[in-house]
Amino acid sequence: MKPAHRPYRARVERVQRLSPSFTRVTFGGPELGDFGADGLDQRIKVVLPLESTGFDTFPSGDWWGEWRALPDHARNPFRTYTARAVRPELREVDVDFVVHADGGPAAAWLAAVRVGDDAMLVGPDATSGVTGSGVEWNPRGASSVLIAGDETAVPAVSSIVESLPADARGCVFLEVPTSADVLELTAPPGVSVHWLARDGSDEGHGARLVEAVRGWTARYVTAWHRGVEVSEVDVDHDILWDVPQGEARHGEALDGELYAWLAGEAAAIKTLRRFLVAEVGVDRRHVAFMGYWRLGRAEM
Repeated sequence: MKPAHRPYRARVERVQRLSPSFTRVTFGGPELGDFGADGLDQRIKVVLPLESTGFDTFPSGDWWGEWRALPDHARNPFRTYTARAVRPELREVDVDFVVHADGGPAAAWLAAVRVGDDAMLVGPDATSGVTGSGVEWNPRGASSVLIAGDETAVPAVSSIVESLPADARGCVFLEVPTSADVLELTAPPGVSVHWLARDGSDEGHGARLVEAVRGWTARYVTAWHRGVEVSEVDVDHDILWDVPQGEARHGEALDGELYAWLAGEAAAIKTLRRFLVAEVGVDRRHVAFMGYWRLGRAEM
Protein backbone atom coordinates (compact mmCIF):
# COMPACT_ATOMS: atom_id res chain seq x y z
CA MET A 1 0.00 0.00 0.00
CA LYS A 2 1.29 3.44 -0.95
CA PRO A 3 1.88 6.06 1.75
CA ALA A 4 -0.88 8.67 1.95
CA HIS A 5 1.68 11.48 1.49
CA ARG A 6 4.82 11.70 -0.60
CA PRO A 7 7.38 14.26 -1.80
CA TYR A 8 6.84 16.11 -5.09
CA ARG A 9 9.54 17.87 -7.01
CA ALA A 10 8.30 21.12 -8.50
CA ARG A 11 9.32 24.62 -9.51
CA VAL A 12 8.06 28.07 -8.61
CA GLU A 13 5.68 29.21 -11.34
CA ARG A 14 4.32 32.46 -9.89
CA VAL A 15 4.83 34.72 -6.87
CA GLN A 16 1.94 37.09 -6.13
CA ARG A 17 1.74 39.60 -3.29
CA LEU A 18 -1.89 39.44 -2.15
CA SER A 19 -1.63 42.08 0.60
CA PRO A 20 1.01 43.51 2.94
CA SER A 21 0.94 40.29 5.00
CA PHE A 22 0.17 37.56 2.43
CA THR A 23 2.08 36.22 -0.55
CA ARG A 24 0.84 33.41 -2.80
CA VAL A 25 3.38 31.07 -4.35
CA THR A 26 2.21 28.82 -7.17
CA PHE A 27 4.17 25.60 -7.56
CA GLY A 28 4.08 23.61 -10.80
CA GLY A 29 5.54 20.51 -12.34
CA PRO A 30 4.61 17.17 -13.93
CA GLU A 31 4.58 15.29 -10.61
CA LEU A 32 1.81 17.53 -9.26
CA GLY A 33 -0.70 15.82 -11.52
CA ASP A 34 -0.93 13.18 -8.76
CA PHE A 35 -1.21 15.70 -5.92
CA GLY A 36 -4.34 14.98 -3.87
CA ALA A 37 -7.04 17.66 -4.09
CA ASP A 38 -8.84 17.05 -0.79
CA GLY A 39 -9.38 20.77 -0.17
CA LEU A 40 -10.53 22.22 3.17
CA ASP A 41 -7.64 22.70 5.63
CA GLN A 42 -5.37 20.22 3.87
CA ARG A 43 -1.96 20.29 5.54
CA ILE A 44 1.12 19.97 3.36
CA LYS A 45 4.82 20.62 3.87
CA VAL A 46 7.02 23.02 1.97
CA VAL A 47 10.57 21.69 1.97
CA LEU A 48 13.28 24.35 2.10
CA PRO A 49 16.48 23.96 0.07
CA LEU A 50 19.88 23.46 1.64
CA GLU A 51 22.39 26.10 0.65
CA SER A 52 24.94 23.70 -0.81
CA THR A 53 22.88 20.76 -2.10
CA GLY A 54 19.36 22.09 -2.64
CA PHE A 55 17.03 19.09 -2.48
CA ASP A 56 19.57 16.45 -3.52
CA THR A 57 19.55 14.63 -0.18
CA PHE A 58 15.80 14.75 0.43
CA PRO A 59 14.38 11.21 0.30
CA SER A 60 11.56 10.00 -1.91
CA GLY A 61 8.78 7.51 -1.26
CA ASP A 62 8.41 6.75 2.44
CA TRP A 63 10.34 9.91 3.23
CA TRP A 64 9.80 10.52 6.95
CA GLY A 65 11.95 7.72 8.36
CA GLU A 66 14.71 8.29 5.83
CA TRP A 67 14.72 12.04 6.49
CA ARG A 68 15.06 11.51 10.25
CA ALA A 69 17.99 9.15 9.69
CA LEU A 70 19.99 11.71 7.70
CA PRO A 71 22.86 13.59 9.36
CA ASP A 72 21.98 17.14 10.35
CA HIS A 73 23.92 18.77 7.53
CA ALA A 74 21.97 16.76 4.92
CA ARG A 75 18.51 17.21 6.43
CA ASN A 76 16.34 19.81 4.67
CA PRO A 77 14.16 21.90 6.98
CA PHE A 78 10.46 22.09 6.16
CA ARG A 79 7.39 23.93 7.42
CA THR A 80 3.70 23.03 7.44
CA TYR A 81 1.19 25.06 5.43
CA THR A 82 -2.25 24.73 3.88
CA ALA A 83 -2.77 23.89 0.23
CA ARG A 84 -4.82 26.95 -0.72
CA ALA A 85 -5.73 25.52 -4.12
CA VAL A 86 -4.82 22.35 -6.01
CA ARG A 87 -5.26 22.07 -9.77
CA PRO A 88 -4.11 18.57 -10.79
CA GLU A 89 -5.26 19.13 -14.35
CA LEU A 90 -2.81 22.03 -14.60
CA ARG A 91 -0.24 20.36 -12.31
CA GLU A 92 -0.28 23.35 -9.96
CA VAL A 93 -0.57 23.96 -6.21
CA ASP A 94 -1.07 27.36 -4.55
CA VAL A 95 0.30 28.04 -1.06
CA ASP A 96 -0.40 31.32 0.74
CA PHE A 97 2.37 32.46 3.07
CA VAL A 98 2.25 35.00 5.88
CA VAL A 99 4.93 37.63 5.27
CA HIS A 100 6.93 38.32 8.41
CA ALA A 101 10.57 38.95 9.27
CA ASP A 102 11.10 36.51 12.14
CA GLY A 103 14.54 35.40 11.02
CA GLY A 104 13.42 31.82 10.43
CA PRO A 105 14.36 29.72 7.39
CA ALA A 106 10.86 29.91 5.86
CA ALA A 107 10.80 33.71 6.09
CA ALA A 108 14.25 33.89 4.48
CA TRP A 109 13.18 31.54 1.69
CA LEU A 110 10.02 33.55 0.97
CA ALA A 111 11.97 36.80 0.82
CA ALA A 112 14.37 35.36 -1.75
CA VAL A 113 12.14 33.06 -3.82
CA ARG A 114 11.93 33.73 -7.55
CA VAL A 115 9.99 32.29 -10.48
CA GLY A 116 11.87 29.31 -11.87
CA ASP A 117 13.39 28.22 -8.55
CA ASP A 118 13.39 24.51 -7.84
CA ALA A 119 10.98 23.52 -5.08
CA MET A 120 9.69 20.52 -3.20
CA LEU A 121 6.37 19.81 -1.48
CA VAL A 122 5.20 16.89 0.63
CA GLY A 123 1.49 16.33 0.18
CA PRO A 124 -1.30 13.81 -0.37
CA ASP A 125 -0.91 11.22 -3.11
CA ALA A 126 -4.11 10.87 -5.15
CA THR A 127 -2.96 7.45 -6.34
CA SER A 128 -2.60 6.05 -2.80
CA GLY A 129 -6.30 5.36 -2.32
CA VAL A 130 -6.28 7.38 0.93
CA THR A 131 -8.38 10.54 1.17
CA GLY A 132 -8.73 13.10 3.93
CA SER A 133 -5.30 12.58 5.45
CA GLY A 134 -4.12 15.90 6.88
CA VAL A 135 -7.63 17.40 6.85
CA GLU A 136 -8.90 18.39 10.30
CA TRP A 137 -12.24 20.02 9.41
CA ASN A 138 -14.98 17.57 10.41
CA PRO A 139 -18.30 19.23 11.38
CA ARG A 140 -20.27 15.98 11.14
CA GLY A 141 -23.58 17.62 10.22
CA ALA A 142 -23.49 20.38 12.83
CA SER A 143 -26.29 22.90 12.46
CA SER A 144 -23.95 25.86 12.90
CA VAL A 145 -20.20 26.47 12.77
CA LEU A 146 -17.86 28.86 14.53
CA ILE A 147 -14.49 29.40 12.85
CA ALA A 148 -11.81 31.60 14.38
CA GLY A 149 -8.17 32.15 13.52
CA ASP A 150 -5.37 34.65 13.10
CA GLU A 151 -3.36 35.40 9.96
CA THR A 152 -1.61 32.02 10.03
CA ALA A 153 -5.01 30.34 9.75
CA VAL A 154 -6.37 32.56 6.96
CA PRO A 155 -5.42 30.16 4.11
CA ALA A 156 -7.04 27.17 5.86
CA VAL A 157 -10.12 29.15 6.88
CA SER A 158 -10.51 30.56 3.38
CA SER A 159 -10.43 27.11 1.85
CA ILE A 160 -12.91 25.78 4.43
CA VAL A 161 -15.35 28.66 3.99
CA GLU A 162 -15.32 28.38 0.22
CA SER A 163 -16.12 24.66 0.57
CA LEU A 164 -19.11 25.07 2.91
CA PRO A 165 -22.50 23.93 1.61
CA ALA A 166 -24.91 26.62 0.45
CA ASP A 167 -27.18 26.11 3.48
CA ALA A 168 -24.37 26.40 6.06
CA ARG A 169 -24.92 28.73 9.01
CA GLY A 170 -22.41 30.26 11.38
CA CYS A 171 -19.76 32.87 11.88
CA VAL A 172 -16.10 33.35 10.91
CA PHE A 173 -13.62 35.61 12.68
CA LEU A 174 -10.18 36.34 11.23
CA GLU A 175 -7.63 38.53 13.00
CA VAL A 176 -5.04 40.04 10.66
CA PRO A 177 -2.22 42.59 11.05
CA THR A 178 -3.75 45.44 9.00
CA SER A 179 -6.97 46.50 7.29
CA ALA A 180 -5.16 46.07 3.97
CA ASP A 181 -4.93 42.33 4.68
CA VAL A 182 -8.66 41.75 4.21
CA LEU A 183 -8.87 39.29 1.32
CA GLU A 184 -11.77 38.47 -0.96
CA LEU A 185 -13.64 35.51 0.50
CA THR A 186 -16.93 34.05 -0.73
CA ALA A 187 -19.12 32.53 2.00
CA PRO A 188 -22.64 31.05 1.96
CA PRO A 189 -25.43 33.56 2.76
CA GLY A 190 -25.90 32.14 6.25
CA VAL A 191 -22.23 32.49 7.23
CA SER A 192 -20.97 35.91 8.27
CA VAL A 193 -17.26 36.70 7.90
CA HIS A 194 -15.61 39.29 10.15
CA TRP A 195 -12.07 40.56 9.59
CA LEU A 196 -10.43 41.95 12.71
CA ALA A 197 -7.45 44.19 11.92
CA ARG A 198 -4.95 44.97 14.66
CA ASP A 199 -3.67 48.04 12.76
CA GLY A 200 -0.92 48.69 15.28
CA SER A 201 -3.15 48.26 18.31
CA ASP A 202 -1.42 47.63 21.63
CA GLU A 203 -4.11 45.15 22.69
CA GLY A 204 -1.84 42.22 21.89
CA HIS A 205 -2.00 39.39 19.40
CA GLY A 206 -5.27 37.48 19.62
CA ALA A 207 -7.06 39.99 21.86
CA ARG A 208 -9.53 41.08 19.18
CA LEU A 209 -10.17 37.49 18.18
CA VAL A 210 -10.98 36.44 21.74
CA GLU A 211 -13.20 39.49 22.27
CA ALA A 212 -15.13 38.85 19.04
CA VAL A 213 -15.77 35.19 19.81
CA ARG A 214 -16.93 36.06 23.32
CA GLY A 215 -19.30 38.68 21.96
CA TRP A 216 -20.79 36.42 19.31
CA THR A 217 -21.24 33.60 21.78
CA ALA A 218 -22.99 35.87 24.28
CA ARG A 219 -25.49 36.93 21.62
CA TYR A 220 -26.19 33.62 19.91
CA VAL A 221 -25.32 30.78 22.28
CA THR A 222 -27.47 30.46 25.41
CA ALA A 223 -28.48 26.83 25.83
CA TRP A 224 -25.30 25.01 26.95
CA HIS A 225 -24.32 23.84 30.41
CA ARG A 226 -21.48 25.56 32.25
CA GLY A 227 -18.70 24.54 34.60
CA VAL A 228 -17.07 21.81 32.48
CA GLU A 229 -13.53 20.94 33.58
CA VAL A 230 -10.80 21.49 30.99
CA SER A 231 -7.36 19.96 31.28
CA GLU A 232 -4.54 22.48 31.18
CA VAL A 233 -2.07 22.64 28.30
CA ASP A 234 1.34 24.25 28.78
CA VAL A 235 1.66 26.06 25.46
CA ASP A 236 5.35 26.74 26.08
CA HIS A 237 6.20 23.03 26.19
CA ASP A 238 3.25 21.05 24.82
CA ILE A 239 1.63 21.00 21.41
CA LEU A 240 -1.80 22.61 21.48
CA TRP A 241 -3.59 20.41 18.97
CA ASP A 242 -6.75 18.38 19.47
CA VAL A 243 -9.03 17.43 16.63
CA PRO A 244 -11.82 15.11 17.84
CA GLN A 245 -12.52 12.90 14.87
CA GLY A 246 -12.95 9.51 16.52
CA GLU A 247 -16.66 10.02 17.06
CA ALA A 248 -17.22 10.46 13.35
CA ARG A 249 -15.95 6.95 12.68
CA HIS A 250 -18.68 5.68 14.99
CA GLY A 251 -21.37 7.60 13.14
CA GLU A 252 -21.93 10.42 15.63
CA ALA A 253 -23.57 13.45 14.03
CA LEU A 254 -23.83 16.95 15.44
CA ASP A 255 -27.28 17.78 14.11
CA GLY A 256 -28.67 20.72 16.05
CA GLU A 257 -25.32 21.53 17.65
CA LEU A 258 -22.38 23.87 17.21
CA TYR A 259 -19.01 22.83 15.78
CA ALA A 260 -16.05 25.11 16.48
CA TRP A 261 -12.74 25.17 14.59
CA LEU A 262 -10.00 27.33 16.14
CA ALA A 263 -6.46 27.85 14.89
CA GLY A 264 -3.64 30.34 15.32
CA GLU A 265 -1.33 31.55 18.09
CA ALA A 266 -1.31 28.92 20.83
CA ALA A 267 -2.08 31.11 23.84
CA ALA A 268 -5.05 32.80 22.16
CA ILE A 269 -6.43 29.48 20.94
CA LYS A 270 -6.03 27.99 24.43
CA THR A 271 -8.05 30.91 25.82
CA LEU A 272 -10.82 30.42 23.27
CA ARG A 273 -10.96 26.69 23.84
CA ARG A 274 -11.25 27.14 27.60
CA PHE A 275 -13.97 29.76 27.14
CA LEU A 276 -16.09 27.60 24.86
CA VAL A 277 -15.73 24.39 26.84
CA ALA A 278 -15.43 25.52 30.47
CA GLU A 279 -17.50 28.70 30.46
CA VAL A 280 -20.06 28.17 27.70
CA GLY A 281 -20.27 24.42 28.07
CA VAL A 282 -19.68 23.31 24.49
CA ASP A 283 -18.89 19.59 24.39
CA ARG A 284 -15.12 19.38 24.05
CA ARG A 285 -15.62 16.72 21.36
CA HIS A 286 -17.16 19.44 19.20
CA VAL A 287 -14.19 21.82 19.38
CA ALA A 288 -11.20 21.38 17.07
CA PHE A 289 -8.30 23.58 18.17
CA MET A 290 -4.80 23.93 16.74
CA GLY A 291 -1.91 26.03 17.99
CA TYR A 292 -0.12 26.85 14.75
CA TRP A 293 2.59 28.92 16.45
CA ARG A 294 3.66 30.46 19.75
CA LEU A 295 4.19 34.18 20.35
CA GLY A 296 7.84 34.85 21.13
CA ARG A 297 9.13 31.94 19.07
CA ALA A 298 10.33 32.41 15.51
CA GLU A 299 8.62 29.30 14.12
CA MET A 300 6.90 26.19 15.42
